[in-house]
Amino acid sequence: MERNDVINFKALEKELQAAVAADEKYKRENAAKLRAVEQRVATYEEFRGIVLASHLKPLEQKDKMRGKRIVPWNNCHTSPGHTSQDEATEILQEKILLHPETSAEFYRNWRRHLRSGPERYQALLQLGGPKLGHLFRTDVEFGLLGELLVALADHVRLADRAAVLGILCSLASTGRFALNLSLLSRAERESCKGLFQKLQAMGASRPMKEGLSQKEQDLEEQPEGPQDEERLLQELLGLYQMEQ
Repeated sequence: MERNDVINFKALEKELQAAVAADEKYKRENAAKLRAVEQRVATYEEFRGIVLASHLKPLEQKDKMRGKRIVPWNNCHTSPGHTSQDEATEILQEKILLHPETSAEFYRNWRRHLRSGPERYQALLQLGGPKLGHLFRTDVEFGLLGELLVALADHVRLADRAAVLGILCSLASTGRFALNLSLLSRAERESCKGLFQKLQAMGASRPMKEGLSQKEQDLEEQPEGPQDEERLLQELLGLYQMEQ
């Protein structure tokens, strides 16, 4: 057999790996496009962002220590020669995780990264009512409203009372809120009821200022203080159908 007839197995293997990688990329991006269409993203930029981020993998607990990354979070896309493109991808991952720009990004982070109740609660507080209201202005993903309410109910604290009321107010203004509310499971509705009971109890346990009666203290409160919180709470009781 002549030398030119010898099969180059390394070249064949390399070509096969490239074909497999290209096929996986096509399937991954095509699935991301279908998800974006199903989620009815508002702009092309949102659609493009979902497709470009389709290869990102969730962070593991071991990938971070004291806020600093100690190993690459995305091993399948890193190499010994770390490039500026790799760094840009890492920045994109952190941006999506901490500051979602679309409801699809929030939903993905909620499912993949925020597994425990305390993590979910802190994420909701970090985003705040206005941001959540903007993300879900069109609609809340099916089943997500109940999970949001459970996270708030299980971990609400007196210091966060105003922030939680703001979150509840923003959620109540989202698209198809009444429908999502009607689809809550019995356990989720009980959690919602418990949440409002806790918020009411927190308002009743407000510490009195020494030497002032309740009436005098109410008159002294600032316009955007506890009095406004109580009015908002009463309005939310009706919106969430928690009135007796």
